[in-house]
Amino acid sequence: MLSDRKMYSILNRHQKKSGFKLLPVVIIGNGPSGICLSYLLSGYTPYFKRESLHPHPILQKKLEEAPDVSILDQDLEYLSEGLEGRSHSPVSLLFDTLLRPDTDFGGTAESVLTWWHETDRAIPHLVLGRNPPGGAWHSIEGSMVTLSRGEWMGLPDLQFKDWLRQKKRGLRNNRATAEDIAQYYQHYVMKKGLQKNFRCGTVVTSVRKVSAEGIFNHMQEDLQKSDSLWNFTEEGMEVFQVDGFVKTVQGDKEPFSIYAENVVLATGTYDSPTWLGVKGENLSYVHHQLSALEEAVKNNSIGITSDPVLIVGAGLTAADAILFAHHCNIPVIHVFRRRVSDPGLIFNQLPKMMYPEYHKVHQMMKEQSAACAGPYECYISLPEHRVLSFGKDKKCIFQDKNGYQKAYKISMALVLTGSNPNLSFLPNNGIYLAMDSDQPVNPKRNPIDVDPFTYECTQEKGLYALGPLAGDNFVRFVQGGALAAASSLLKKANKNPP
Repeated sequence: MLSDRKMYSILNRHQKKSGFKLLPVVIIGNGPSGICLSYLLSGYTPYFKRESLHPHPILQKKLEEAPDVSILDQDLEYLSEGLEGRSHSPVSLLFDTLLRPDTDFGGTAESVLTWWHETDRAIPHLVLGRNPPGGAWHSIEGSMVTLSRGEWMGLPDLQFKDWLRQKKRGLRNNRATAEDIAQYYQHYVMKKGLQKNFRCGTVVTSVRKVSAEGIFNHMQEDLQKSDSLWNFTEEGMEVFQVDGFVKTVQGDKEPFSIYAENVVLATGTYDSPTWLGVKGENLSYVHHQLSALEEAVKNNSIGITSDPVLIVGAGLTAADAILFAHHCNIPVIHVFRRRVSDPGLIFNQLPKMMYPEYHKVHQMMKEQSAACAGPYECYISLPEHRVLSFGKDKKCIFQDKNGYQKAYKISMALVLTGSNPNLSFLPNNGIYLAMDSDQPVNPKRNPIDVDPFTYECTQEKGLYALGPLAGDNFVRFVQGGALAAASSLLKKANKNPP
């Protein structure tokens, strides 16, 4: 895909004046959100499957009211009213229950949707991403097992478990590896014929609004042949200019500049690990990604006889690091700010039967504190502690809730306290788009403020946000945002039947 010379004819700053194109939609990010939206914008259209019976009687009645009208063309607010589940997004709950009607109750009922490929409804678009299709799933260590059940990782009209079965593989405890997920997303793009829309190895450096009149003269000859579906001659109209570069196979950087009437942010949050902001955090033995521990073990730079590895954080990535270290018999000091019994702790929200390994970590956190030796060797838990500083001599200073300080000599530190989206290509890092416009965008505490039924940013018309950026943090639920955005974009393009 990277060597495809067609890419450069579309993504090239130095085109002839008549070669500029105004695209209806540019999607930044090629993970599950971007893939699902590309599928819906490529003319794949969901309808209620006749003779289907949804377990939610009120929703069933609503679906029977207009069986010949695509879900994309119906009133999503009306359809989703009254639905409850594990997401705050009404459209995410709607799409999820149409795809997996009784999955929360352990059922395996088939989707009540049937898909038609209506090519006349396709909207030309590009999907830009650094990695192959699948986004950050290609950056995660391949053997890591997903938190979500395997069937929740699938995209519309190609069940993940069916794809896995073709590979003669099964799900481990109903869950999948990151490598399987990444391969499935690549396969999905090829199987559904979406690859022509994807431009991988691209890095976006700037997205800004520009006056349509300013570029109109450049584009006038080409507009008659343009893919644009909107009236571009509207006075005072603005469009988005998307700048960046393509990494070629030879390692060169080819700059590009493209214009779009709508831009969809689907970049996820894997890009930028959170820092503690303490003294010495930039020292070479302090890391912010789990891969650093795997690399150190592979290089034999740490082992059974090393000083302990410090792991900071109480989320699932920190738990994965503890499990990895425990498996390699590497001593661990585990520091986190919350109480072990805090209901906000992710471990207190996971069913024990489904997540036995995370339950084990939670047990270690409870039973093996520095004050009270427990049954687990090579592990010390320091709840309600925070890191004050990292020293050049690899001594780390902690403080407990009462203000008492203690020092430990460590071999390396892993600060695994979450990650933030990288929106450096937007003015002021996109802060103006957030729910609280005085604080940086954060998927859990301060997502981008979007209309819940279109996913268009409330502060910037024509700009959309999907996935974690909009507060949808599980693959299972990001697809509802794609449905909402596709429905909105189809209405703008007048591609909705009357």
